[in-house]
This record gives sequence, C-alpha cells and structure tokens, in this order.
Amino acid sequence: MKIRIILNDRQISVIKAEFPRPWQRSHTVTLNMDLWQHLAPAERDLLFLRTISWVMLANPLKPNGYHLLAGAGVAGGLLELVQGDAVGLLAAGAVAALAGWQVWRGLNGLPMEMAADDRAVQVAQRRGYTQTDAVKALIRALEAVPPLEGRRVLTQAELMRCQNLRSQTRLTEFSSVPTGGPL
Repeated sequence: MKIRIILNDRQISVIKAEFPRPWQRSHTVTLNMDLWQHLAPAERDLLFLRTISWVMLANPLKPNGYHLLAGAGVAGGLLELVQGDAVGLLAAGAVAALAGWQVWRGLNGLPMEMAADDRAVQVAQRRGYTQTDAVKALIRALEAVPPLEGRRVLTQAELMRCQNLRSQTRLTEFSSVPTGGPL
C-alpha cells in the first residue's frame, strides 16, 4: 500500500494529500472526518479516488523537456561559475529557475488536476459506477467541499474542473430546463 490515511479533525480542508516525494515509500492523505461525514458516500468515493489519482500521477521525476532544460541550466550555471562569468551564470540560473518553475506548475497546475479527475472517473468505472454517475458524484463533491471548508465559492480551478467534467458527459447547469419550446 502506498497510501497512509491519517484522521485530523483540526485541519480546515476536507481531504488533503501531501505532495508526493519520490523517495517516500508511502504517501499521506489526511481526512477531516467531521467534514467528511457531510458528504454522500458516492461523493466521498470519488473525492478519495481523485485525491489518490493525483498522488499517483504527480511524479516529479518523470522526465520531460522542462526537466532537461532545468538540468542544462544547472550544468551551464556550474560551467559559468568555474569560468567566472557573472552574466553567463545569471542567464543559466534564470533558465534553470524558469524551467524548474514550469516543472512545478506542471505537477500542481490545472492540467494535472483535470488528469486526476479523469483518472478517478476511470477507476470508479472499474468499481461499478457508470461514467455519468461518477462524473456527477465528483462534480457534487467539488461543489460541496467549499462550504464545508468555510469558503463561499469555488476557486477558478475548481470551476474549470467542473466545466471539464460536465463537457465529458454533455452535462450542463441547465439540464432541467426543457428544450425545443418557447421560453
């Protein structure tokens, strides 16, 4: 098992996962059971699957172009340091810093969040949910968490994730409004 669950009723968030570090054998997911109990079982399932999916997808050692660019910036910085070229050192450091920032954004950004949502829906389908039911449960969970955490509205990233999930199953906010007739 790679996931260790800890209960903490003093944390503000309903569910929280630490950033996965490659050298750790297990990753910690913390639940606030007082808030967790306010969610429906399907919402809990999907929210938990989504958190676990994010932990498994966020791999900082998975190489991409930005990793190579960061490595080249560090190597160039060391070379410029040996040569004593301050401008070259500054340029190489800037390249390494920007590439490192892009790597970090890739691991914590909206595309990774949406990929974790998609993976959670796929896992839920293997566990017996239909795609529509899994998507609806995850959307309901995303919309139910902010009031539980003391926030009034969803963040922009949460809104984008909900919109992405709705577009997968062609759900709209106005699905109960009859179509085809005059309003």
